[in-house]
Amino acid sequence: MTQTMTAKDRKISGLSAVLAMSLGLALAPSHAAQNTEALQAMTDTQSASDTLSVKQQTIPLIATFMATSDMPKLNATLDQALDAGLTVSEAKEILVQLYAYVGFPKSLNALGELLKVVEARKQRGIQDAPGREPSRAIPTGDELVAVGTANQTKISGAPVKNAVTDFAPVINQYLQAHLFGDIFERDNLDWLSRELATVGALAATPGVEAQLRSHMRASMRVGLTAAQLRQLVHVLAERGNRQAAERADAALKQALAATSGR
Repeated sequence: MTQTMTAKDRKISGLSAVLAMSLGLALAPSHAAQNTEALQAMTDTQSASDTLSVKQQTIPLIATFMATSDMPKLNATLDQALDAGLTVSEAKEILVQLYAYVGFPKSLNALGELLKVVEARKQRGIQDAPGREPSRAIPTGDELVAVGTANQTKISGAPVKNAVTDFAPVINQYLQAHLFGDIFERDNLDWLSRELATVGALAATPGVEAQLRSHMRASMRVGLTAAQLRQLVHVLAERGNRQAAERADAALKQALAATSGR
């Protein structure tokens, strides 16, 4: 899978598939530090890099194994992710956010698996970076709705209003106040990581292809490149779930085609 980024790819921003958005929503050990740190430095922020860092590559895998309830692979991947520099706080945040996409039971089970991994690593003498909590208080009331609506609009590419939200306005209220407000306003996990997790979970879930396409476009909107998303597909194919990789590949091609055809 090519890692080369064209000038055209760099210009991708695209309008949201609004209905889909409204509904959709190995690795070196930590103590063998220098090579891993060099790879991690490639990009964990919203950069112009054409490759995913080692740490970033683990995020869609974590999401895929959580979505499919594959606990042995989730356990191993969480261990690898912590080796690659994912903090405990970031790991918890990924698994908490994904309840909005795959449900509370899978989120709770995955958090239990993370607890086992962290405790087992402590027994081996590994002290993982705890990470941090959000740096600011999450607003409440009307301010929360306003912040959540602004976040939703940025990620969707346009205000979310369609036949479904008109038919059931409360679903958009929940999306704005809770998903894009309470959750996405927490800055202890960046939006690139949140979209990597969401794409991984949706790719592993049959029947949500429209939402997956929408989140492919949202991923580029928040700063991931087409080349990085092609690498995500490759990572899923090589180390994750082949069906998930096939769905992700199809969604990415469709998202790019729709954008280039504007």
